[in-house]
Amino acid sequence: MTRVAYVSTYVPQKCGLATYTFHLKQAVNGTKNWKGKDVVVVLTRSEEEPTDDPFLWPLRREEKAEYAKMARRINQSDIDVVSLQHEFGIFGGEAGAYILDFLRNLNKPVITTFHTVFSQPQEPYASIQKEIAEKSAKIVVMNRLGIGYLRDAFGIPAEKICYIPHGTPQPNPAGREKWRQQWNWIGRKVLMTFGLLSRGKGLEHMLQILPEVAAKVPDVLYAIVGQTHPEVKKREGEQYREELLEMVKQNGLEEHVVMIDRYLEESDLINCLMGCDLYITPYPGLQQITSGTLAYAVGLGRPVLSTPYAYAADLLKDYPELLLDAGDRNAWADRIVSLLQGNGSLQEWSEKIGKLGKTMHWPEVGRQHATLFAGMKQGEYAHVVF
Repeated sequence: MTRVAYVSTYVPQKCGLATYTFHLKQAVNGTKNWKGKDVVVVLTRSEEEPTDDPFLWPLRREEKAEYAKMARRINQSDIDVVSLQHEFGIFGGEAGAYILDFLRNLNKPVITTFHTVFSQPQEPYASIQKEIAEKSAKIVVMNRLGIGYLRDAFGIPAEKICYIPHGTPQPNPAGREKWRQQWNWIGRKVLMTFGLLSRGKGLEHMLQILPEVAAKVPDVLYAIVGQTHPEVKKREGEQYREELLEMVKQNGLEEHVVMIDRYLEESDLINCLMGCDLYITPYPGLQQITSGTLAYAVGLGRPVLSTPYAYAADLLKDYPELLLDAGDRNAWADRIVSLLQGNGSLQEWSEKIGKLGKTMHWPEVGRQHATLFAGMKQGEYAHVVF
């Protein structure tokens, strides 16, 4: 069997990348049907307590010398392939540069999943990502646009890059009404946005068009779910949340907006998504290349509306009617009203999105990764097509 070492953050850390790596590891092991355990090299902060789990190898993110030391530990082990889950912010050094010390000392094949890829990378990120790409045997992206970005920016050949979608849970429609009751959503048409609260996500835009929607769909409810981003909270406390609440009051939307200000464990997030009627990502910026929440909504078969930012444009490319320009308030209001009022339209979209979502469920995503990992063990660096 192929033995894998994942390099990432990891549960119980409250981090999207930690949750992603946990599910990826589970899905790959399920595909391998293997009783053994793969290793996770866990990025930790100095104040965190070391774990007693022998399969979790802590790597102090701010200790530069520890990166080369960890590479040597892997070199001396029976690990066959390293799965590097790359996000600039989780590694030490400027723009996460310490991970280069790890790669420069590693003798095992590396498959890097880039969770961020820029269309026009700038320094200091560009040179770091270029070296990581060059030192990787294969690269995984969760957005097909990323293949062209890496090729054009760094000259990485397309055959070195694989597209594998962001993994998602599988839906459980039978529990939908129970979860709607739990969230007090019975009898409401629920729009939902989820994520750490910060400026630049288009929430003001939604609150501006909601009065028009509510006039035509009186039972509409917009659920803004998630805590304030910790960096925002450090800078300004809850000022932004208070601005949104004041906007709700000024627009007379007290009966049409609920802000769920708490961290949701994944099971609660899944239940929340399954309970909503329409998931929306009204982001005005177009560069975001992955979105775990939009991926989850699609994987769970929920109807969605979005601005055409990079991840949404790729994921929903076969459904352009679900992509609306951020500044077109009339188009957003009309489309939401049409979906919420239309007889059967939400159900039709749930079925269409559900078919797309099946390609993203963890068992299938795990199978694709396991195939890729096994190929690296056997020295098969050719392009893998799924």
